[in-house]
Amino acid sequence: MHQTLHRIPVKVNPQPYEIVIGAGSIQSIGKELVKAGIRKGIKILVVTNKDVAVPYSDIFLQSLSESGYDPHLLVIEAGEDQKTPESVALIHDAAYTAKLERGSLMIALGGGVVGDMTGFAAATWLRGISIVQVPTTLLAMVDAAIGGKTGVNHTGGKNLIGAFHQPRLVLIDPSTLKTLPEREFRAGMAEVIKYGVIGDSKLFDLLETCKGLNKLSALNDQVLEEIIIHSCSSKANIVALDEHESGLRAILNYGHTFGHVIETLCGYGTWLHGEAVSIGMVTIGELAIQLDSWSKEEANRQKALLKKTGLPTEWPSINGEDVLRSLQGDKKVKGGNICFIMPKRIGEVEIKYDITNDSIRECISRLNYQVQ
Repeated sequence: MHQTLHRIPVKVNPQPYEIVIGAGSIQSIGKELVKAGIRKGIKILVVTNKDVAVPYSDIFLQSLSESGYDPHLLVIEAGEDQKTPESVALIHDAAYTAKLERGSLMIALGGGVVGDMTGFAAATWLRGISIVQVPTTLLAMVDAAIGGKTGVNHTGGKNLIGAFHQPRLVLIDPSTLKTLPEREFRAGMAEVIKYGVIGDSKLFDLLETCKGLNKLSALNDQVLEEIIIHSCSSKANIVALDEHESGLRAILNYGHTFGHVIETLCGYGTWLHGEAVSIGMVTIGELAIQLDSWSKEEANRQKALLKKTGLPTEWPSINGEDVLRSLQGDKKVKGGNICFIMPKRIGEVEIKYDITNDSIRECISRLNYQVQ
């Protein structure tokens, strides 16, 4: 049965858009494009990966055709190690073959990797054509698909090549999570927990009351949708206030500064993004205790919730000097100073640029000692 759709506005200029959430909504993508003001008759390149294409692409393309659009399908590889300029070139090639014009559209149907790469391809094809995000992983639903950050990885660091390119629409169908591997679901929960820590203590409390968080079947449909709505609303509000990450939006990187280091130094694909963020949240939590930013009790609450979700929380024994070198390559470094999102309490963080290298070394040394 098709339920009522929940709509969250993302108030960015010059073109605000909606996040549309509801089970079964993937079947009405065509109608939602019409509602979003996207002209009928245009060519649409749908970019997806094999795991998503098999269960969803037929019904997706049918909905587009029935609403008067001209859809073309491209299936690409979608692991984090595939998030490269070469993969974007494949999307550009498909756009050329399909004869996409400036009034055409790309749709990303898949997880965060597909969304990031397709968004970047759309931002750079014909100097920018429209993109619609249809995320099918929890991580993409609550984070990657919203806000217009697109890009690919460079050997020196994650997402160093990219562009801000807001979507025309984000369509979220929670029922697509049924085909998501449990490990990927847990990775998405890391971003959900992040929203609780950075500004939504009610969400954090809700997660603490759930009996289980380590797999989709542990949550009923209503709670799952509530978690997604909470997370999307948080992201939409922050993006509306700071579209290009010049200030407040940086708080969305809570846990990501150390998380990106772990991904870069351990090799893309060793840890899923959400797993690296989980370890990154514990790490910044330890640094915050060291610097008297928050209490041991709150750090323990965060760690307990991550463990309850089945996420990794142990530091992967990386050399402190390697960590510092990697941190200096982060996108958010200003004047050589590293941007850290420091927790103050559950539901509140602050942006800090004055954390010394010695403080970071001390924290990493202690974490390395703990894993020996």
